[in-house]
Amino acid sequence: MKAADYKKLKIDLFAKTKDIRQFDKDTDNYYKSIVILSKRADQIASDLKQEFLEGSQQYSSSNESLEEAYENREQIELSRFYEQLPKPTQISLYEFEHDQVYFHDPEVDD
Repeated sequence: MKAADYKKLKIDLFAKTKDIRQFDKDTDNYYKSIVILSKRADQIASDLKQEFLEGSQQYSSSNESLEEAYENREQIELSRFYEQLPKPTQISLYEFEHDQVYFHDPEVDD
């Protein structure tokens, strides 16, 4: 999923208390659910970082002075866009709550 797609999700950016009983509905184990959420948040963070770096490389050149780098309007707008996105943990929680996370438990298959 691209960063623009994450921007379209209706995710509340404020921290809210969650009912812990809803996290074991698919895994029957709170700890497995937390591990799944953590790994998904890491994937999202890695994807967003890679996308940001690719986008920021368009606007930077090796012969720019330090002052020019701070004045680069496009790069500033790109940074603001990524700062306004929900945090990866919030996105992974949203996906988990809406059954959009695929996970595989090898212990169940054995």
